[in-house]
Amino acid sequence: MENFKVIEIKKSVFENNDREADKLREELKQNKTFLLNLMSSPGSGKTTTLKATVARLKDKLNIGIMEADIDSDVDARTMSETGVKSIQLHTGGMCHLDAGMTKQGLEEFNANDFDLVVLENVGNLVCPAEFDTGASKNAMILSVPEGDDKPLKYPLMFTVSDVVLINKIDTKSVFDFDDDAVVERIHKLNPNAEVFFISARNGDGIDEWCDWLLKEVKAWCE
Repeated sequence: MENFKVIEIKKSVFENNDREADKLREELKQNKTFLLNLMSSPGSGKTTTLKATVARLKDKLNIGIMEADIDSDVDARTMSETGVKSIQLHTGGMCHLDAGMTKQGLEEFNANDFDLVVLENVGNLVCPAEFDTGASKNAMILSVPEGDDKPLKYPLMFTVSDVVLINKIDTKSVFDFDDDAVVERIHKLNPNAEVFFISARNGDGIDEWCDWLLKEVKAWCE
């Protein structure tokens, strides 16, 4: 008889997290709070996009922002300048948030006061895609300088994202970026994904993105 046992820890962790995420999502639905999980690599323009989004929607929705990072409070300070309530979540070195950590942040935040809470997840294209945070919808930002091949290299991120924002379109004259190819690659992984081409810096495409988000929030809160 073999005197050892193999335990599938990763599978167990994911299964437990999925249960917590489903429970959190149901609580958010009952409380009529829409949670958007915003993911991307560092430098893609998450915070700039978030500032532009808040500027468009803060008169229509009660918005709260949760900034997740390994360290620092730079993003939370930046978002507080927009006039919405912001908190910083330190992950203690972890490269993502899971449902339990998200719930803890929401409780500290008193999220029931908000129609829309945006979780700006830790910046990378791997770990955040693996853990369900309990969000109502997942969004990710791909910037033009990163290249149109990212759906090929990080398929899970694009598979789990309900909406993809192609940011920094004002730089396309500098970078070799194929719009049609990236959309095709995204839809091959996720046929239902919405794709918006935006420039958070000059505002191109932000209205269309915000119209979609506002519609989703209202549908969730009905």
